[in-house]
Parts: sequence; C-alpha cells; structure tokens
Amino acid sequence: MLKLVLCCVLSYSFAGFAQLNDARRITKTMCSEEFHGRGYVNNGVEIASQFIAKEFKKIGAKPIKRNYFQAFQHAVNTFPGKMLVQQNDRVLKPGIHFIVDPSSGGGKFDLYPNKITIATALNTQLLEEELKKMLLEKKFNAISFNSSRLSADTLKKLEALKEELAHFIPVIEIVQSKFTWSVASEQQQFPIIQLQDSVYQQDSHYTIHIDAIELPNFTSKNIIAFLPGKNKKLAPFVFTAHYDHLGRMGSETYFPGANDNASGVAMLLELARYFKANKTERSIYFIAFAGEEAGLLGSKHFVEHPLFPLKNIGFLMNVDIMGSGEDGVTIVNATLFEKAFKQLVEINDAAQLLKVIKSRGPAANSDHYWFTKAGVPAFFMYTMGPNKNYHDIFDRYEALSFNEFEDIKKLLIQFCQSYN
Repeated sequence: MLKLVLCCVLSYSFAGFAQLNDARRITKTMCSEEFHGRGYVNNGVEIASQFIAKEFKKIGAKPIKRNYFQAFQHAVNTFPGKMLVQQNDRVLKPGIHFIVDPSSGGGKFDLYPNKITIATALNTQLLEEELKKMLLEKKFNAISFNSSRLSADTLKKLEALKEELAHFIPVIEIVQSKFTWSVASEQQQFPIIQLQDSVYQQDSHYTIHIDAIELPNFTSKNIIAFLPGKNKKLAPFVFTAHYDHLGRMGSETYFPGANDNASGVAMLLELARYFKANKTERSIYFIAFAGEEAGLLGSKHFVEHPLFPLKNIGFLMNVDIMGSGEDGVTIVNATLFEKAFKQLVEINDAAQLLKVIKSRGPAANSDHYWFTKAGVPAFFMYTMGPNKNYHDIFDRYEALSFNEFEDIKKLLIQFCQSYN
C-alpha cells in the first residue's frame, strides 16, 4: 500500500514539474528578443500569434473556423530605428536614463530647453507669456519641467499639457519615479521625453535623434481555440489572456513582458493542455487577445464581432501577471459577482492553495471589461508578490518565480469544473 501511495505522489509530482517546465518554456520563448516585445516593430505581435496558434494545435485545441485567427486593424505609433538622447557629451541609455512618451513624435533636434516651474506650466497665462518670450528671444527651443513628488491629479493635468505642448515644441519631463511605458495610437508633432532626475543636468544641450512612425492600419489578430464538452446543454466557460506587449523603443531596446503577459498566455495554454487530457462536461473556449496594451482593442473587437454567442457564456476568467503570486491574487469584478467570488474563495480555503484572494470592484483595466459591459459574467485575476517589474525593460523571464503557478492553475481548474 505504501508503495502504491509513493508511486502516486511521485507520479503527480513529476507531472506537475513537467507542466511547470512547459509553462516556463512558453514564457521564456515569448519574452525573448526574437519576439521583439510582442509589439509592432519587426511585427513581433505577429510572430507571437503564430507561436500561440501552433501551441494550441499541438495541444489539440480546435479552431472555431478555418484557422485560429480573428484579424482587426488599428492605428499605432512605433519607434523602429534610432533612439538617441545625448545630454551634453553623455549618451543616455533608453529605458534606464530616459523613455519617450508612446505618442512622441520623432526627428533630429539640437535642443536648448527652458526649464519652467509647475506653477507656470499649469497657469495658462503664465505659460503663454513664457512661450512668447522664448519665441522672441530665440534662446530656448524646448520646454522642460520637473514633475517629481506631485499628486496624481497634478500629474494627470501635466499629462494632458505635455501632449498639447508637443504639437508646437519638444518637451522634456524630469522624473524620479520608475519608468512605465505604454502604447499610443497617435503621434504628436514633436518629441516628449521623460528623463530621470539622477542623470539630469541643468542648462544642458540635448542632441536628439528619434525615429517615430505612425501606422494607421496595423493588422493584429486575436487567437481563439476551443475544446468541446460532453454536455452541450451546459453554458461554456471562457479563459482569456492578452499576448501583446509594448514592443520596441528603438532598434536596440525592447520590453520583454514576461509577467505581463507571457506568463498569462502560459497559463492559458496549460489550462488548454489540462482540459484536453481531462474532458469536462462543459465546452471551454480559450482566447488570446491582441491590442490589450493599445487600449483593450482586441477584446473590444471580439465583443463587437463575436465568433460564438456571448449570451451563451456561463463565465469568463481573464488572467494576467501569472509569474508570481506569493502574496495571493486579486479578483476584479468580485463585488459584481459575489456568488462566484465566494465559490472561488471556498475552493481556495478548502485546498489551501493561495495566501489570499483579494476582492476588487469593477475596473476597465483588462480584457474582461468589454465582456462585462456586454452582460457576460467575468473575473479578471492577477497575482500579487514581490516582483514589481511592470511595463519596463526589467520584466524579464529571469525575474519570475512561478512559485504559485501550479496552485493558481489548480484553483482555476476547480472553479471551472464546479461553477454553476
């Protein structure tokens, strides 16, 4: 009897180890430099879409139609080539010393910025006077200001101001906070540059060379696979995760997006692998969305052009940032769907899987949002833990622990199987 128990335990341990190795392989591959940050330079998002479709095919999850793809078009601003910011004689490092705003314009410039106070920047009359003075004196040809230690409301006002100013003049913003990049669908006339206070030198001259290209009709693809269930009367369950990330900021710098969200795609594929081997009563759909970082574009397109009836969905679970979890997970929409949240917590308590499942209200912060708006019950799950790399060049495979990956997978499997 002891021999049988030991065999079962060892068999389960080896299976779990093999599955985690596969999740690691998927994550590591998707955030490698060959995928170019799964963005729009070098068509990284297309490379990723083909990889994911091949993984679904290997698993045996079926396409809904002829293939796994649902294409859509959108505008995006890209930085495919030169990314030079030189302060006096020092060439600054992109992603470490500076980033460009995702809506930044490009070009070659010799800049002599006029540093203004925040009070001047936020006072329309004072700002206009300063700009007129610059125009007359021709001493300065750019604006700079320091936005360190400001409130969220003030920063929001400055964000709008930067974009307004960039229609007429280059802008340099001095910051002390961690860089956080994103994706923009439009391009300003002039560059907007964020510069770390630790390298900033007052009264400096800047040599700028930024290649920025706006693509008005870029084609991205959602990837949809499904596994048919035994009981066609049961409402299907849907698992989703976005696979796009931020791409490249110049030819030499890319954003790997390991935790966000190569790890979520790895979870999506691991769930498909499990349910292919362990057929459930209900059918299960798996959707990897594009365009999430550009404004939830892929999920919006799907909801507006669904490939299966939205009203038939029993529940949707969107996963993101699956590479840690030491401090538990957060569930967005928990307060909207209290019964489902209670069920999730009960499963976790019974199996002692995660440290905590935190409740959060509705938020338009990932692809669940459009489904919720359309009346589909949905959760968005993301992990909490010591890894704080987010939308930066340090969100790498090597920084992920995967400490709770298997426990999260068990929780999601049991929730899917027991949801009613």
